[in-house]
Amino acid sequence: VSAKCVNTRFKSYTTSETMAEEGYDPKRSRVSDETMQNFLKGKVTGDITDIPGIGPAAAKKLAEGEEEHDQITNTFQFIGKFLMIKGSEADDEGNERTVDTRVHLDRFWYFLKEKNISSHRSGIVKAIAEKVNQMMPGIYDAAEYDDVDDDSDSE
Repeated sequence: VSAKCVNTRFKSYTTSETMAEEGYDPKRSRVSDETMQNFLKGKVTGDITDIPGIGPAAAKKLAEGEEEHDQITNTFQFIGKFLMIKGSEADDEGNERTVDTRVHLDRFWYFLKEKNISSHRSGIVKAIAEKVNQMMPGIYDAAEYDDVDDDSDSE
C-alpha cells in the first residue's frame, strides 16, 4: 500500500491510495442500520453527540484546540470541517481539481485521527458523508467502495 501526503490550505493529511488497515473504509463502520437511518432522517440540531459514533469523550476531543477554528463544538461546525476538507489539489499537470470521494473521506478520517478520536472513525465519516450527501447530492459516492471483485454472489 502506498501513501501520499495530501496538502490542503488548512492542513496536510496522509491518505492511502488503496484501502488498507488505515483510512476510511465503510465496511469498518459499526453504526447499526437503524441508528444510521434515524440520523439521516433527523434534523441537524447542533448537538454534536447526535452524530453516530460521537459520544461525550469524542465531543470533548473535538472541542479541544489551540486556535478557535480548531475547536468543533456543534454539528454545524463539524459539517463545515467536512466541507473544508473536501478542498482541491493539483493534478499531474498542475491544474487544480476537486478531490474525489476516496481522498476526501480519507482526509476526514485522518482529521478525526489527529483529533485523537480512536473509536468509530469510519462510522462517523460514513454518517456525516451520507448526511451531507442528502443536502448536497454527489459529494459522497458510496459506489466508489463497492468491491468489483466480490464473488460472494456467485454460489
